[in-house]
Amino acid sequence: MKRAVALRKANLLPLIKAANRMLRRVTGFGHKLQFETEWVGSKNPEWFDHLIDQHWKWADTRNPLSWERGFFSTLAMELDCTVLDLCCGGGFFSNRFYSGRAKEVVAVDFDPSAIAHANTNYAAPNLRYTCADIRTGMPTGDFTNVVWDAAIEHFTQDEMTGIINNIKGRLAKSKGVLSGYTIIERSHGKSLEHHEYEFKSRDELVDLLKRFFAHVTVIQTETRDYMEVRDNLYFFASDGPVPFGARWEKMTIR
Repeated sequence: MKRAVALRKANLLPLIKAANRMLRRVTGFGHKLQFETEWVGSKNPEWFDHLIDQHWKWADTRNPLSWERGFFSTLAMELDCTVLDLCCGGGFFSNRFYSGRAKEVVAVDFDPSAIAHANTNYAAPNLRYTCADIRTGMPTGDFTNVVWDAAIEHFTQDEMTGIINNIKGRLAKSKGVLSGYTIIERSHGKSLEHHEYEFKSRDELVDLLKRFFAHVTVIQTETRDYMEVRDNLYFFASDGPVPFGARWEKMTIR
C-alpha cells in the first residue's frame, strides 16, 4: 500500500503504463517467433504452448478459442470438485481454469516434454502432473469431473471406446461429468495430419457418447481467423445432469 501511494505521488503511472506496453510488445514478438519456429513449415508438435496465445496469438487474431475451451469445461465444475485432466499438454488449462475451482486436479499426458513444461510453468498446490499413456496407464481414483480437451481426435475409434469405458470407471456415479473439446473434419480431410480421427458431424459425436452416458450435450461453434478455420464441438456427458441440459440446476428455462 505504501509503495502504491508513493508511486501515485510521484506521478509515475504514465511511465509504468508505457513500460508495460513496451514489455507486451517484446514478449509478443518473442512468442510469435516461438510459434513460427514450432508450427510453420515443420512437423507439428504433439501439444501447443498456450503462452503463445496469451502473449501474442490472441491479440493478433482476436480469436478467443483457447479461452472458450477453458470456460466451457469449467462450467461443469462445482467448487471443491476433483478433476482428472486427460491429455493435459503443457498444463495451461489444468492450472489457469480447473485448479482455481477444484479441490484437486490430476493432469496426465504421455509426452514428457509437456509434463516438464507444465511443472515449470503451471505448478499449484492442488495440482499434480503425471506422465502416462491413457490407453494403458490412466490414473486411478474417483473424480467428479473428467476433462478430455482437444485430444479425443488423437485416438482411433477403437481406442476412444476403451478410454471412455475407463473414464466411466473413474467418474462419480451420481453426477460425474465428462467434458471436452474436439473439431469436425474439414471437407478436404483432417485439419491436422497427426490427428487419428476427426468426427464428421456433431451427431456422430453425440451417438458415440450416448453409448456410454444417459445425458449428452454437444455445442457446435465456428471460429475463423487468418490462420485457420474450425468447426468446434464442446461436449458434456453424464448419467446425471449436464450443463445446458434440462436438469441442470444452474440454468432456468422459461
